[in-house]
Amino acid sequence: MNSRLILFACLLSTISLRAQSQQPEHSHTTGKIVVISHRGEHLHHPENTLASFQAAIDARADYFEGDIRTTSDGKLVLMHDSSVNRTTDGSGQVKDMTFEQIRALDAGAKFSPEFKGTRVPTFDEVLDLAHGKIGMYVDTKNADAKQLVDTIVQHDMQDHVVIYGNPFFLYEVHKIRPDIKIMPEAGSADICKFLTRTLQPQVIAFSEGDFKEDVIAVAKQAKAQIYVDRLGKADNVESWQAAIDMGADGIQTDRPAELANYLKAHHLSNH
Repeated sequence: MNSRLILFACLLSTISLRAQSQQPEHSHTTGKIVVISHRGEHLHHPENTLASFQAAIDARADYFEGDIRTTSDGKLVLMHDSSVNRTTDGSGQVKDMTFEQIRALDAGAKFSPEFKGTRVPTFDEVLDLAHGKIGMYVDTKNADAKQLVDTIVQHDMQDHVVIYGNPFFLYEVHKIRPDIKIMPEAGSADICKFLTRTLQPQVIAFSEGDFKEDVIAVAKQAKAQIYVDRLGKADNVESWQAAIDMGADGIQTDRPAELANYLKAHHLSNH
């Protein structure tokens, strides 16, 4: 166990038995597979924009995944990279730019002239779009836990999000709102055992690297749901089915419409 996890263990030793008793019951698999649309539907729309998130809704995904960062003046915005360089017509680090500066950027023209004039959305705007239509997989890159949770609750989305981040951040979220689903990365069998004991997550995230039988067994023993990435070359029918056969409850994909159609054809869709 590395030094960060040892420090984390010491931190979590302060959690009382009373707090543990308030932990909500774990969700059990329903036999249906959750479709998670990576950065919205970003193969045909600029990633992490309202257009890509709406397209994920139209594709009948159960969640869209979006990346949260904080501007220099404390606004939560959607941006995967630490800088705006790749996806906009500007340059600079998100954390060093004001919201006004970021809002002035074009977040669509680099992707396609069709999306010229697309703006970087705020977390508020994204939650407004999602409300009543779809869940959100919140990939927290840089945000204050209380601000993030308060924003989610203000939009009445606390029952419709799952929050991904480092274990220190998830611990803070759990302290503030134990009912909100937090989702640590599995890592390895030993790390997964540690995280299930301390954070008691209802959902555990798996990448291609840690989606292995011994790690999966730990998550199943903890009755946590398993959300696995199937991106890039692994984003295909054979890989989706293999993940399902190994126990996945949710699949993060760049091809939400195709996955949703595949699940529907095999009676595994939530729709």
